Amino acid sequence: MFVIEDEAHAEWLGEFPTLEAVTAELRRLYELPWDEAPNVAPCMSWRTCGRTYGVIEYDTRSASWREISRRPALNISAAKVEWLLT
Repeated sequence: MFVIEDEAHAEWLGEFPTLEAVTAELRRLYELPWDEAPNVAPCMSWRTCGRTYGVIEYDTRSASWREISRRPALNISAAKVEWLLT
């Protein structure tokens, strides 16, 4: 199981069964303006803040999900949009 998380705000944006599905969602987020949902940051200083999306992979075979990997994926703010996932 893969999760997209805004690491700056500790907010999950969704769970995905494959890395391909995660990549498709990140590409969609990349195309959206920084100041529109879901890219607009949830904090009071959203105009100067942004989203720091990361991808977390979990082993979901047990009740307590075990984190397998975590990697940066996409930064979105008024200043820039930066693709990090390789």
